[in-house]
Amino acid sequence: MKEIKIFAPATVANISCGFDVLGMCLDTIGDEMIIRKTSKKGVLISKIVGQVLPLDITKNVAGVAALTLLKNIETPFGFDIEIHKNIKPGSGIGSSAASAAGAVFGINKLLGEPFSLQELIPFAMEGEKLVSGVAHADNVAPALLGDFTLIRSYKPLDIIKITAPKELYATVIHPQIEIKTSDARNLVKQTVSLNKTIAQMGNIGGFISGLYTENYDLIGRSLHDEIAEPYRATLIPAFENLKIVAKKAGALGSGISGSGPSVFALSKGKETAIAVKNAFATIYKNKSIDFEIHVSKINSEGIKIIR
Repeated sequence: MKEIKIFAPATVANISCGFDVLGMCLDTIGDEMIIRKTSKKGVLISKIVGQVLPLDITKNVAGVAALTLLKNIETPFGFDIEIHKNIKPGSGIGSSAASAAGAVFGINKLLGEPFSLQELIPFAMEGEKLVSGVAHADNVAPALLGDFTLIRSYKPLDIIKITAPKELYATVIHPQIEIKTSDARNLVKQTVSLNKTIAQMGNIGGFISGLYTENYDLIGRSLHDEIAEPYRATLIPAFENLKIVAKKAGALGSGISGSGPSVFALSKGKETAIAVKNAFATIYKNKSIDFEIHVSKINSEGIKIIR
């Protein structure tokens, strides 16, 4: 194999109760990437379509992730990366994670898969560190593994894939503003009270239990964030209104996608997810806010090979 074309999916991190430890993989939005073997060793990013991003491999998350992988294996050839960006940077649905995870996934395939998907996660995390200052895995893990992922531990890295309930759908709305992950992280308090910690632990336990048992009501009751949402909500236009109309439309619950500004809602069934989409859209249309919106089943596969 000399060339591979892949779909690198968008992701939702945190999922309200799982700050920095929970993520899920989307199916209807993502980047496309073409990775080719080259006779010259090293990594080259030859083309980026859709967004203005650096071609310099030391300043692009895909380049940094790829270089990290290649430090861990000898190869007689190099790689040329072409990125077609459909996920806007700063959207809160894992734009940088798609590029970083896609780069290491594609290179690994061209090398004959010397690394498992789990082993690729730390390489992709180094790409994330470039943009956020923190090597977090809550976007790259679900992008590579699919479904939901729980990061039980960062030291040592211990990530568990959790299969999504069959009827679970996500609705994600992205107001056309950009929030830098590093700026959003700075808003979150470094210390949390015991009462809030207890509440957050209960919610994440309930959410994971709800996924395993396909208890949709329990999933909905657990979608509450004590740690980040109270501070980040002020960055997102009409956030409280979005939460209210999502619930009225039948959503199980909603919250901030990653560091924002995108807002997600989870629903049982596609019909309800579309009703939430319409409710979300009405809020921003009435406020003359430009937006993009997506309805997606949870992607169980993660990154997909197109050819």
